[in-house]
Amino acid sequence: MITYDHPLNERIRTLLRLEDLFAKVEFFSARTESLDHHAALLTTFEILEVASRADLKSDLLQELERQKVLLEGLRSNPAISETALNEILSNIRKTSENLLKIPGKVGQHLRENEWLMGIKQRACIPGGACEFDLPSYHYWLHLPPETRHQNLTEWIAPMLPIHDGLVIVLRLLRDSGKTSRQVAAQGAFQQMLSGKVVQMLRIRFDRDIPCIPEVSANKYAINIRFVTFGELSRAKTCEEDIEFDLTLCSL
Repeated sequence: MITYDHPLNERIRTLLRLEDLFAKVEFFSARTESLDHHAALLTTFEILEVASRADLKSDLLQELERQKVLLEGLRSNPAISETALNEILSNIRKTSENLLKIPGKVGQHLRENEWLMGIKQRACIPGGACEFDLPSYHYWLHLPPETRHQNLTEWIAPMLPIHDGLVIVLRLLRDSGKTSRQVAAQGAFQQMLSGKVVQMLRIRFDRDIPCIPEVSANKYAINIRFVTFGELSRAKTCEEDIEFDLTLCSL
């Protein structure tokens, strides 16, 4: 099965982008080749750009506090595991404390590093990070992998509370919806929302089906069109019926 998460507002869109970027940094920094660490550093710069576009720290703190209040109200519910509830509340409290400890703007420690900002500026130019453009960076890429990994860990560590916060919010968001089995007749599906507020769609179907869901949505309706995937042909609407699982998520 393959799952597509589709955000329906800018805040969730930002969190999903950051989730993807943090996963890439973790993957590439854990490896040993210099090209992997180059990819990890460039992805760290992407995190810096995405995180600086909004008041992310404040938004996460507000959402975590709201979820804490809602979860505390579930203590008397016999259907809720007390152990699981205490665990998530503990994670929320710890993450909120760490977010409050972030000084100033997210990623400010990177902006104050002239050497890193020089690399970031050159990396925006195609081929701009070559050894003759950035000899000091070329030298860094030839340091022992352990040294590079330690540096990468130090550069990303101050932003990890952002990652921990978005992990909690997205987990609660994904768990919030009920999944229903749907059929897109000849590749097309529409559902009216009837006033329901939806922040994210989750579309899941057999990955052997060579189709991609294209979503358009507003506060009134959701439209999903499944289009064929092919390298040599233009995408067109699938002609057969497509069965899929649909989850409407909202905090």
